[in-house]
Amino acid sequence: MKIVVDAMGGDNAPVSNVRGALAAVRELGVEVILVGRGEEILKVLKEDGIDDLPPGLEIVHASEVVEMCDNPATAFREKKDSSLTVGLNLLKGGDGAAFVSAGSTGALLSAATLMVKRVRGIRRAALAPVVPTGAGGAVLIDCGATAECTPEYLLQFAFMGSYYAERVLKRPEPKVGLLNIGAEPSKGTDLQREAHALLTDADKAGRIHFVGNVEAREAVFGQVDVIVSDGYSGNIFLKTMEGTGGFMAKQLKAMFTKNLFTKLAAVLVSGGLKQFKKMMDSGEVGGTALIGISKPVIKAHGSSNDYAIKNAIRQARDFAASGMIDDLVENIDHMRLPAAGQVEKI
Repeated sequence: MKIVVDAMGGDNAPVSNVRGALAAVRELGVEVILVGRGEEILKVLKEDGIDDLPPGLEIVHASEVVEMCDNPATAFREKKDSSLTVGLNLLKGGDGAAFVSAGSTGALLSAATLMVKRVRGIRRAALAPVVPTGAGGAVLIDCGATAECTPEYLLQFAFMGSYYAERVLKRPEPKVGLLNIGAEPSKGTDLQREAHALLTDADKAGRIHFVGNVEAREAVFGQVDVIVSDGYSGNIFLKTMEGTGGFMAKQLKAMFTKNLFTKLAAVLVSGGLKQFKKMMDSGEVGGTALIGISKPVIKAHGSSNDYAIKNAIRQARDFAASGMIDDLVENIDHMRLPAAGQVEKI
C-alpha cells in the first residue's frame, strides 16, 4: 500500500515528516510518497547518513508550502504547486491509498472537500479524533469541522463514527452516545432533541447501537465508543481534555520532584506514570481522521514528531484497508432525511 505524505506540513517539517515516513517504510510494510521541496527532503536523508533513496520511499517535488497565515479556504488554489495541493491530487488520481498532513487543518479540510470530494450524500465531512477514555479510547465526531450542525449532520456523524470504530478500531457493535448536558431524551437544545429522535430510530432499525445521551463525564470514563457532537461542542470537549491532561501531567511532575522522598516514590510508580503519559499522548494515535471524504485523509498534529508521523501513516494504512468508506457508500440512503413529501426508509 502506498501512502502520500505532505513533507512540508507541520511545525517540525520536513525533518520529522521525512524521518517518520522512513520509519513507516521500514516498520509498517508500506510505501510512502513524500511530497515537498525535493532538495530539503534529500538534505534530511543525507544528514541521517542516507545517500540513496531507500526502496519504498518516493519523492514528488512541490515548490510551494501552505503556511498557517494563508487563507485556509483558498490556499490550495492560490498555491497550486504546494505540497498540500500536489499531494491531494496524487490521492485523487489514485497514486496513493491515503493522504497524511500535519499542516493547516482548515486548509486540509477545504482542499480535501473541494478536490477529493465528499462521499455522495454526505452533507459535511467531520474531524474524528480518538480521545483517551477509561475503556481504551472513543471516536469523537465532530471536533471542529462544522460548528453549526443540523440533526441530519449528527445522524450522519453517528453512522460515520460507528463505521470507523467498528472497522478501524475493531470495536464490535460500537456504542454510540450523543454528547449532551443530561441523559434524558428531553435534555439539550432542539438540535440535540431532534438528533436524539433520529438516532433512536436508527438504533431501532438495527443500523447503529445508540445508547442515548452521554454527559462529558461519562464519556471520559468510557461509557461509549463513539461520541457524537456538533463541531463547536466537540472542540470544547477535546480542548478541555487536552488541557486537563497537560495540567495533570504538570502537577504530577511537580509533586514527584518536590523532595527526595517523593522522587523515590516516583521510581516505585514509574511504570504507571509511563502508561498514563502514553495514554494521553496524541502521537500514539497518530492523527485525526477526516471522515466523509471519498478517500482516506489523516490530519496529524501540527507539532508531530517523527514517531507521531509514523503512527499517522499507520492510521492512514488501517483507514484505507478498513473498507469503511464502502460502508458509507452502501448505506448512504439510511443516513439522509427524506425530501419533503417522501417517507423515510430506515
